[in-house]
Amino acid sequence: QVQLVESGGGLVQAGGSLRLSCAASRNISNINATAWYRQATGKRRDMVALMTTGGATNYADSVKDRFTISRDNAKNTVYLQMNSLKPEDTGVYYCKITTFIVMGVRYEYWGQGTQVTVSS
Repeated sequence: QVQLVESGGGLVQAGGSLRLSCAASRNISNINATAWYRQATGKRRDMVALMTTGGATNYADSVKDRFTISRDNAKNTVYLQMNSLKPEDTGVYYCKITTFIVMGVRYEYWGQGTQVTVSS
């Protein structure tokens, strides 16, 4: 069983930066994409950043030019660098790893989430 463990969340003032990490407990084969999601209190969980296995990235409009997703395959870790943080970036951040469909099965792994709070 693969576990994803996020870290790096915390309390930061508006305009500040944080770097989130998501470490997998072991190497995951056939990764299709890795992504970061955010869920504010009382709201749905929305994707903020995604990276395909080929390195293509996609960002929510609200975080473009401020957030950067990256990965270190040797460390089985995905990162989310968050700059120029705003109070509306507050929420629980989750990482997700999705595999390709192999023999009819696609795996989806979620981390437990890490809280990010941006004060004004």
